[in-house]
Amino acid sequence: MALPVALQLFSVRDDMAKDYKATLKAVAEMGYQGVELAGIFGNAEEMKAELDKNGLVAISAHVGIDAILNDTEKTLGAHKTIGCKYIAIPYLADEDRPDAIGFDGTAEKVSKACKLINEYGMIALYHNHAFEFDLIDGKHWLDTMYECIPADVLQTELDTCWVNVGGEDPAEYIYKYAGRAPVLHLKDFVQKGRKLEDPELDFAFRPFGHGVQEHEKILEAAEKCGVEWLVVEQDSPQTGKTPMESVKLSREFLKKAGF
Repeated sequence: MALPVALQLFSVRDDMAKDYKATLKAVAEMGYQGVELAGIFGNAEEMKAELDKNGLVAISAHVGIDAILNDTEKTLGAHKTIGCKYIAIPYLADEDRPDAIGFDGTAEKVSKACKLINEYGMIALYHNHAFEFDLIDGKHWLDTMYECIPADVLQTELDTCWVNVGGEDPAEYIYKYAGRAPVLHLKDFVQKGRKLEDPELDFAFRPFGHGVQEHEKILEAAEKCGVEWLVVEQDSPQTGKTPMESVKLSREFLKKAGF
């Protein structure tokens, strides 16, 4: 059975801000079965009603670590009301990274936020970028974090684009965290020195299946390693395309691939 596909709504953030109801309807019509939230529009009850109306599952949400720690009840309570199974820490600001506060301080802060997520009955995830592939004592600090914080406290949401940009094979990283990576970000790109469609671009995001990613390997690994949801994310649209057109191209590619 093919894995279900969700859209990280940050990909269409301007459309959501303009008319979130019409945007959710269009996302469902593209064939997305779920969404990953990047903010709540209306209130939690209104957002859930609109998702239900369109047959969309709010599988997860990206929520800043400071909101989790400093406005816990309002932040996590709202996402619980919407029905999110997962809450992902999406990013660490410069001042929270190990080179700023030391790895122990970073891990302690992440662990504290994850335990709050767990207390609200949701599962904590961490969404990586490329900087987590910096080395601490010869090891990627992303791996060190997952060694320090147990799997029953923190699961992983691997972002396949940033794993690749960080210098690792995305499929191999999925195998590495088999059973601990329930939500997987599918993101594609082009980059100078690999495959470049525009000689003036050093780096650009692309719809999944339209860039350098070895999509067959990634999808095969996802199916074999306990991934529950595939999540399309495109931080900025393809040149000449709108955000909605870009995420539609990703969904069409995945349909052809059997998802």
